[in-house]
Amino acid sequence: MPAGVFVMGDSSGDRHPIDGEVPLHEVALDAFTMDATTVTNDDFARFTAATGYVTEAERFGVSAVFHVAVSAPPQDLEGPAARTPWWIGVRGADWRHPGGRDSSLDDLGDHPVTHVSWHDAVAYCDWAGRRLPTEAEWEYAARGGLDRARYPWGDEEVDHGGWRANIWQGTFPSSNTVEDGFATTAPARWFQPNGFGLWQAVGNVWEWCADWFSPNYYRASPREDPRGPASGRGRVMRGGSYLCHASYCNRYRCSARSQNTPDSSMGNAGFRTVGVS
Repeated sequence: MPAGVFVMGDSSGDRHPIDGEVPLHEVALDAFTMDATTVTNDDFARFTAATGYVTEAERFGVSAVFHVAVSAPPQDLEGPAARTPWWIGVRGADWRHPGGRDSSLDDLGDHPVTHVSWHDAVAYCDWAGRRLPTEAEWEYAARGGLDRARYPWGDEEVDHGGWRANIWQGTFPSSNTVEDGFATTAPARWFQPNGFGLWQAVGNVWEWCADWFSPNYYRASPREDPRGPASGRGRVMRGGSYLCHASYCNRYRCSARSQNTPDSSMGNAGFRTVGVS
């Protein structure tokens, strides 16, 4: 990515108040390199083969799977999450078995790796000589050079002139019409890249960032190369996923923010990396 100055935050009025997408603020970044795609299953397989690394989902023995994607015997199901019952804790679900023990990575080598925690992503970065992007780097890159646009391609809706991202269609969480062609993940190089050459900066899978999350951080964020608060409970996630829908989670936008604890893993979250300067 070229060095640049951009306006960070929500300028379209789509924000979720609890996410802290405002105030709008100017950010200046030095040039950096970023992966064109999220890390794929094939990429992660090379990492684990070289290092013997075991992910946190594998060590914990359980990970979160969206209810229609479960592929496991009944005894492996730990039950739905309390406030989001469409998420099921599935024993044996991990990056090699994204739906549970009866699933595999057949034909998914070029899809984003999922069921990786923030700690797992950092371990991959250490092996690859890379790092996770800061939240500011991620948003700048996702915008692809477009000032204050809602999406990486501009302000047109996701289905305008043909699908531009992998999100939910239909009635969430029960009926997905799969108009974009994908019920869960899509290949990492699908749809069209943005102006900086990044594929699927929004939709498909959430992407871990380096920063701790705070809904109040933008009020005190420095202009030069902000790196997030010094501590927190959750790490920033960006970009939304194949489960986002305007009626439930319209976080498939350049400015949208979310978070999760750094040891959490789920079937709709992955990561991409940036170069170490």
